[in-house]
Amino acid sequence: MTNTVTKAPFRADHVGSFLRPQVLKDARAQYQQGQITKEELRLVEDIEIAKLVEKQKEVGLSAVTDGEFRRRWWHLDFIRAIEGIRVYEIDLSGAFNGAMKKAEAYMVDSKLKFPKEHPFLEDFKYLKSIAGEHVAKITIPGPNMIFYSGVVGSEPYLSNPTYASLDEVAKDISKVYQDAIQAFYEAGCRYLQLDDTSWGALFSDVFRDKIKEQGFDPDELVKKFADITVEAVANKPEDMTVTIHICRGNFKSSWLYQGAYEPIAKELFSRVNVDAFFLEFDNERSGDFNPLRFIKDQHVVLGLITSKTSELEDEDEIKGRIEEATKYVNIDQLCLSPQCGFASTEEGNLLTEEQQWEKLRHVVRIAKDVWNK
Repeated sequence: MTNTVTKAPFRADHVGSFLRPQVLKDARAQYQQGQITKEELRLVEDIEIAKLVEKQKEVGLSAVTDGEFRRRWWHLDFIRAIEGIRVYEIDLSGAFNGAMKKAEAYMVDSKLKFPKEHPFLEDFKYLKSIAGEHVAKITIPGPNMIFYSGVVGSEPYLSNPTYASLDEVAKDISKVYQDAIQAFYEAGCRYLQLDDTSWGALFSDVFRDKIKEQGFDPDELVKKFADITVEAVANKPEDMTVTIHICRGNFKSSWLYQGAYEPIAKELFSRVNVDAFFLEFDNERSGDFNPLRFIKDQHVVLGLITSKTSELEDEDEIKGRIEEATKYVNIDQLCLSPQCGFASTEEGNLLTEEQQWEKLRHVVRIAKDVWNK
C-alpha cells in the first residue's frame, strides 16, 4: 500500500464545496442590492478563493478547489449557462425534510449546446493560476442532472418536448459534456468531477415510485443514465482524471434520497468508465459495501466522514470500514473523503469553518495511517 499517489483521486480527497466566509456572503448581498458592481464582487471572490486554496494546502490536501465560492447552487449556475436551458422557480415545500422551501428548476427548452464562453472556464483558469504545484480540481454537475431534472422529471418538458425523442435529447446532452470536458482540458484542467445526485432517485424507493407515476421504468432509466455518462466521457483525454460523485442530497445538513447503491450498481460500476467514484457511505441510509463488487479498475473514494455534522468520527471505526470495503475493492483502489461538500448551496451545512477544516484534517490523518503502512 502506498500514499505516494501523483494522479487524482488522492488518498485524502474532498468533494469540493466549502462554507462561504461572511465577507463573501456580505459582498453577494451588496451585489444583489445594487450596492457594488459585478467586478467588485468578483474581486472579493478572488481574494477569498485565494485564501481558501492556501488553507486547503495547509491542511494537507493534494487537490484544491475554489470551494464553489462563485456559485449559489452546486449545479444550477453551471447548467443555466448551457444553451437550450430555461430556468424557472418552483415550490419545494417538504423537500430536504422541510429545510428547503423554494428553488429554481430548469428544463431543456431548445437545442442544447455547450457555449465556448461558459463562465466556469474563466473560473477554472483563475483557480489554476493560484494552485501552484497542487492539482486544481473543478466540479460540475453531471449529465444526468439535465436528463433527469430537465427532461424525464420535468412536467413542463414532458408536456411540450423540444426534441423528437428521449434518445435525441440524450445524445445532445452527452455531446454537451464531451465539449465541456474538452474545453476544460484546453483550459488546463486535469481533474474534473461530475456531481450527479440524479442517480439517487434511481435507488430511492420513494423516487422510484414517483418515476413510475410519470410513466417511466426506473430500471430502464438506470441503463439510459449509464449510456449517457459513458458517451459523455468517451473522448476524455488520457492524462485527465474524470470522476463521478454520487450522494443523497445535501442542503443545510439535510438530505433528499435514501437507499443502498444496489439498484444502480451493475450498470454504473461495471459500465461507466470514469476514473473514480466518490460515494456516500457516512450513515445507515447508504447501505453496505456489497454493491462495490461490480467495480472493475476504477478507484472508489469512500465518503465515510460526514460533512453534515461537526462530530469527528472514531478513527478506528473508519479504518475498520475501509478494511471492510477491501472485501470488494483492492486497497490500492480506495481513497477517503467526506461524503459530500460542506456547502452544496451558499447557505452551507450546520457547522463552523474551523469544524469544517478539522473534518478535513481528520481525513488526512486517517489516510496517512491507512496508506503509509
